[in-house]
Amino acid sequence: MSDQTAVVLVKKEHLEFQKRTIPEVQDPHYVKVRIMSTGICGSDIHFYKEGSIGPFIVKAPMVMGHESSGVVVEVGDAVTMVEVGDHVAIEPGVPSRYSEETKAGHYNLCPHMRFAATPPVDGTLVEYYVSPEDFVHKVPKSIAFEEAALIEPLSVAVHANKLAGTKFNDTVLIMGAGPIGLVCGQVAKSFGASTILYVDVNDFKLNVAQKSFGATHILNSKELASNVSVEDAIKSLLNNKKINVVLECTGASPCVDAGLKALSAGGTFVVVGMGANSISVPMNLISMGELTIKGCFRYCQGDYKDAVSLVSQGKVDLKSLITATYKFSDAIKAYEAQLDSSIENRIKTVILGPE
Repeated sequence: MSDQTAVVLVKKEHLEFQKRTIPEVQDPHYVKVRIMSTGICGSDIHFYKEGSIGPFIVKAPMVMGHESSGVVVEVGDAVTMVEVGDHVAIEPGVPSRYSEETKAGHYNLCPHMRFAATPPVDGTLVEYYVSPEDFVHKVPKSIAFEEAALIEPLSVAVHANKLAGTKFNDTVLIMGAGPIGLVCGQVAKSFGASTILYVDVNDFKLNVAQKSFGATHILNSKELASNVSVEDAIKSLLNNKKINVVLECTGASPCVDAGLKALSAGGTFVVVGMGANSISVPMNLISMGELTIKGCFRYCQGDYKDAVSLVSQGKVDLKSLITATYKFSDAIKAYEAQLDSSIENRIKTVILGPE
């Protein structure tokens, strides 16, 4: 067996290049992918900085990465969905085929999910990775590998908008203009929303939202006078127009509060961002306005396929998310840069390769 190089989180704030055995295709329905690009996600940085996310604790060295694209280089005997040479985006979470959640059509909720770079499962920042054929998704070769890697966060946005029921002529409020918030807004536009307002505290991200991600309005909440609430500023900016959908992409308590208060009666609020386990919410407003609140966890059946379709049709611009790229040999520097608070004009970093 040959070895390959992997980017490994040994413990909190300690990354190393280590050798791992190149995996073999042992299941007839599995394929081997040569990794070509991998995005750095907020969860990756959280594991790197803190060594854990909720109940998921890094107790042993773990290969990083879960937003990846590549080329199929080997297929099992029973594979029919892809061929050697196909360019693919890898869906990094594989559920149990036998759980009640999977059989009910909600495999993203499967308690036995094995998700790349979530302890104890190794991730995709390697040279070769194996996956079931139905969890790699063919992408047109006209789409660059670094963009194809970002099909993963785009699929979250697709799932969020489906949960929200975003439709023609809706007004959608996006709390947070990070990578997920930006693609949530652009997917909302592709679903037919006519008014899309982003709220953030970073002018660079808000300007990108307006230029490339469907924003009709932007609001920097940090610039508001002390006597003006975020929700009042939102309503004023929209001339009290009915807000049908709020996609909360920060997880921050003040943003959740403002989003719920801005949402119109009968509207839908989708919790996309992850924050504290417990926060206070305006319960009377929720009940009196008959607001619908939904959780959003990753993506499910059809979301990856629809995400690929949106990019293929030019309805989503993933290239504009990418503000930095690094060679695989500089992957550790890429992670270190994510902790550098002096870098303001940053949205998404992609690691190219391995070479």
